[in-house]
Formats: sequence, structure tokens, C-alpha cells
Amino acid sequence: QLQLVESGGGLVQPGGSLRLSCAASRFTLDYYAIGWFRQAPGKEREGVSCISSSGDSTNYADSVKGRFTISRDNAKNTVYLQMNNLKPEDTAVYYCAVDLVYGSRCIKLSAADFGSWGQGTQVTVSS
Repeated sequence: QLQLVESGGGLVQPGGSLRLSCAASRFTLDYYAIGWFRQAPGKEREGVSCISSSGDSTNYADSVKGRFTISRDNAKNTVYLQMNNLKPEDTAVYYCAVDLVYGSRCIKLSAADFGSWGQGTQVTVSS
């Protein structure tokens, strides 16, 4: 069973930065596009970013473009989400997941296309 584990969340002031990590256990990430999603209380889960298996294609939600950067290190079996200039509206539980579409180029950020969700990591942006 594919298993992903997120880490790196925490409490940060507005304008601050965090780097989230998504590590895989029991399988290699090399062949999969990986997405980051977030869910705030009372809201639906929304797509944040996605990176293709080779890392040459990425996609970002409009709300995070220019502030967040997704990357991957297949040698470490890990995908990262660097989050800069954080805003209170970025507060949410952040999840990573495997894109179930074979050969995905991350054209869409639809949660229905992803699976093997991690347990999530809380990000709170507050002064």
C-alpha cells in the first residue's frame, strides 16, 4: 500500500516561511506525480500544487502562485512545498497525495484524481 507522510507544518507569523515535506514509505515516488492539497475548517479540500514524476511540469493554484514552490528529490524519495510570504488565509491542514493518472503532467488539481493521502500537517499563519 502506498503511504505518504507529511511534515514541516507549524505556527508562523504572516510574511513568514515554511517548508513542507512529503516522504514516501514502502514505495518509490519516481513514477508518480505528487500533489499538495489543503483543507481549512469548514471548507472543501483544495488543490495547491502538483509536480510531475520527472519534475519538469508543475501547476499551482492562483492563490499561491509566486509564493509557493514545489520540488522533488527522487533520490530522497521526497517532495517539498516551499511556502513563502505566508498569509492568514493559508492556514489549513496540508496533505500530499499520489496522482492516480498515469503519466500525469499535473494539468488539473482535482482531489478526485489523487489517492494514498497522507495524514496531513497543520499550518497556522497568525500574529
